[in-house]
Amino acid sequence: MAKVFLLLAAFGGFTGVGLGAFAAHALRGQLPQNLLAAFQTGVQYQFWHSFALIATALLLLRWPQSRLISSAGWLFALGILLFSGSLYLMAISGIGQLGIITPFGGVSLLLAWFCLGLGIWRHA
Repeated sequence: MAKVFLLLAAFGGFTGVGLGAFAAHALRGQLPQNLLAAFQTGVQYQFWHSFALIATALLLLRWPQSRLISSAGWLFALGILLFSGSLYLMAISGIGQLGIITPFGGVSLLLAWFCLGLGIWRHA
């Protein structure tokens, strides 16, 4: 499972750089400031939580049977997809209703941090 989370983190970092550059160069001046800011928020959360996936993977190398830490990894991945993904789609499409998905991603990220912390508490 650690390898999967490391690969997801690498993919998240790679696409985060690409999407950040896309926003800075191709979207600046094309999108209203509020939608560009939403896109950039998605990039920032994607980066931070890609690092969280790396930490999760490293903890799984230490405690490979931890269901809580494994759950945290999947919740981080889901949270990135829902939170950042919905912001990207909303910004590019201009469909504000896509913002209804964003809180589900936020809850997933919160649950991931909770599972990670509880897993560390139980194993450390």
